[in-house]
Amino acid sequence: MLWLKSLAYAIVSVNISGRRLLPVSMRLLIITVPTIVFLWTCALTCLAQFNDTTHYYTNFTSTGAINRTQDGSSYLLNNAFRFSEKKKSIALNFNNNWVYGRSNDDLTNNDFSTSLDFNLYKSIPHFYYWGLVNYVTSYSLKINNQFLGGVGGAYNLIDKKNIMLNLSDGVLYDRGDLFIADDIRDNYHTFRNSFRLLYRFVIKDIVTLDGSNFVQNSFSRRNDYIIRSTTNLSVRIRKWLSFTTSLNYNRMNRTHSENTLLNYGLTIEKYF
Repeated sequence: MLWLKSLAYAIVSVNISGRRLLPVSMRLLIITVPTIVFLWTCALTCLAQFNDTTHYYTNFTSTGAINRTQDGSSYLLNNAFRFSEKKKSIALNFNNNWVYGRSNDDLTNNDFSTSLDFNLYKSIPHFYYWGLVNYVTSYSLKINNQFLGGVGGAYNLIDKKNIMLNLSDGVLYDRGDLFIADDIRDNYHTFRNSFRLLYRFVIKDIVTLDGSNFVQNSFSRRNDYIIRSTTNLSVRIRKWLSFTTSLNYNRMNRTHSENTLLNYGLTIEKYF
């Protein structure tokens, strides 16, 4: 396809790392299946955005960089896939993200997350209920396995075509297996409060600034919290193609680990 031939990428990244990776076979399966789904959906010809008869959206971002000097080399790849279905009373979202990087043959990132969430719209204006299941494994954050699941409510403070501001709060059950040190594992479970700030600003259908910020505190331990922050700035090149700059920050305070990524690349999206 013509759009596939046009896909080029560039990335500038800053990253603070930890440990842990997925088996190669699982990584290939995780990346291959969403890619097949994405290519299949992009074969559809309808280009309309969400309306009475169009309820699907797919988004794929692939970025990467290689930095080579006389002292060594490094590279980092970042792949993200999203598929959404929206109806009048419910919306479903399926998200996958994989970050992989090396510096001088040392692993710096092998971070994967997948989530499935729903929004349930009832009679209260601007308010909806949400539910979420999320799986995370992260080398840089020292997470071997982590499962999060829960429910809550959200309210749109501003809900216009070009401006959206949303607050959300709920309760999550968190069960995880962490690396505290090379020979020390932390198997735990806890309930967390999950607070989120979500926003989007669109300028003349060309420039989009959007982001999400999460703070997830444990009810049982004050110093056990998770912070996740993502800010994206996109400039539309074609109806289906945008140049995107993303700043991501993640902290897992239980392992005293964090990472920061500044990415530049291309985003392909499709409404149908």
